[in-house]
Amino acid sequence: MTTSVKVKFRTSRVPGKAGSIYYQVTHDRQVRRVATRIRIFPEWWDADAGHVRPLPGEASVLRLRIDGDVALLQRIVRDLMLGGHPYTADEIVARFRMPRRDIAVLAFLRSQITRMTSEGRLGTARNYARTLNSFSDFLGGADLPFAAFTEPLVEEYSAYLMQRGVVRNTVSFYMRNLRAVYNKAVRQHLTEQCFPFSGVYTGIDHTRKRAVDERLIGRLRNLDLSASAALALARDLFIFSYCTRGMAFVDMAFLRKRDLSGGEIHYVRRKTGQLMTVRLETCMREIIRRYEWRTRSTPYVFPLLTAEEPGRAYAQYQVALNYYNRQLKRLSQRLGFEGSLSSYTSRHSWATAARNHRIPITVISAGMGHTSEHTTRIYLSSLESSVIDCANRKILSALNRI
Repeated sequence: MTTSVKVKFRTSRVPGKAGSIYYQVTHDRQVRRVATRIRIFPEWWDADAGHVRPLPGEASVLRLRIDGDVALLQRIVRDLMLGGHPYTADEIVARFRMPRRDIAVLAFLRSQITRMTSEGRLGTARNYARTLNSFSDFLGGADLPFAAFTEPLVEEYSAYLMQRGVVRNTVSFYMRNLRAVYNKAVRQHLTEQCFPFSGVYTGIDHTRKRAVDERLIGRLRNLDLSASAALALARDLFIFSYCTRGMAFVDMAFLRKRDLSGGEIHYVRRKTGQLMTVRLETCMREIIRRYEWRTRSTPYVFPLLTAEEPGRAYAQYQVALNYYNRQLKRLSQRLGFEGSLSSYTSRHSWATAARNHRIPITVISAGMGHTSEHTTRIYLSSLESSVIDCANRKILSALNRI
């Protein structure tokens, strides 16, 4: 028994008005028509090819929706054939009309944003929201069933971004977020795994070096900033990050007093969820003491956040991060530094200093809490904190000699 799925166009009774698309399913001489809400103008329809012409704009989006519907119908036919039992054209249509097919990509992405927000994973929620806005712009605001989420669609989205001058790392950012959401849909059995991202770039290009040498770090630490409390705080946060093996600003902002115990700092990296332990050295203690009087009424180590409710705390963090980077630019000018310090510079600088002191890459990687260093995982499954602390002391001793 043969089964065919064809796309048909029904013209409007009013000349020049948009007509409608329907699908014709033929199985064992049974013919069934599946109505859709897709409407196109007659000039968009290629009667010979039996498809919407490859035109830009709304026609392109509708073409993708049709491709997704046809792919779903063909998948239903395949599943019924593999089942080994007789089936009818009516069964094909019934499965196509099941409620599950109404779950669309953008709707599912919105549900994930809501879930991430409720779980307090506000950074991920923000990243998903940025991706949603971009992908929705590409689709012209229309939504698509997961069956339409194919490799050609993803490649077309990638090309769309490139044509608009979006840099490769940002394109990869959107692709990685979409891939994460797509894989969640697969795990929830909302769609089958078709590996639609195999043809697009999802890596990270090397950006320009952000590191500064140890002499500039020493000059920054010794800078007289008694006249500006804001600049002094930015400087102290930068040095604290450097001293703590490049602790990220988000982790410093959310660092709580209870995270300090037994002469160590214990915190979980917000980016990776990895538990980090750092020995409290003298330089760190000195910086922490300077701000104890400003944080008496908060649970935090530094005077950056006051709220404990996740949503409000994250909003305060974003404001603090922007302000921190602005102050670092002012510090760059004070130092006569041709480049510009940023919240990433201290982390990159610690890694560069460690390399210059011939500390093994495995120690550097473990000390910074990297989780994607394949070399580290191959040669070293775990590294004792004492080894990392010893490496950190070497770097801080060198700083003290400047």
